Amino acid sequence: MKTLELISRITVYEDRNELPVEWQKLLDFAHTAAQRAYSPYSNFKVGAALLLNNGEVVTGNNQENAAFPSGLCAERTAIFYASSQYPEVPFNKLAITAINPMEKLTKPVSPCGSCRQALLEYEQKFNQHIEVLLAGEEGEVYVLKSISDLLPFSFSKEYLP
Repeated sequence: MKTLELISRITVYEDRNELPVEWQKLLDFAHTAAQRAYSPYSNFKVGAALLLNNGEVVTGNNQENAAFPSGLCAERTAIFYASSQYPEVPFNKLAITAINPMEKLTKPVSPCGSCRQALLEYEQKFNQHIEVLLAGEEGEVYVLKSISDLLPFSFSKEYLP
């Protein structure tokens, strides 16, 4: 028997003002996207902003549906749009934030498992890490160097025939 240890490193900034200006702008894009979310059922608005290697910023937000499984998260909305419009351009950074109208979010939000798996696919497709910024409406911001830090024991194409 042996024990495996999985480690994810997260850099924590006390607030957005400590971030480089480029990252602050990316979080601003994500916040604007969150404001435009269609979330009549949960009222939880999530925004994602994706910086592509060509300098383009693509945003996405959650899109809900009365038939709940038919909705889509902000992160997948952004990456699927980016991939359809710029199929050969790798992703560089991803910023995610959310708005809760009931109380101000002071902790960073994190992508769901489906989004983590979908994001990892693009890291593997381009063989390039995607840096991730996670934020609430205020307070700490988490920065991870790779999607794999969010999904260290992941399923990948190596398992498929």
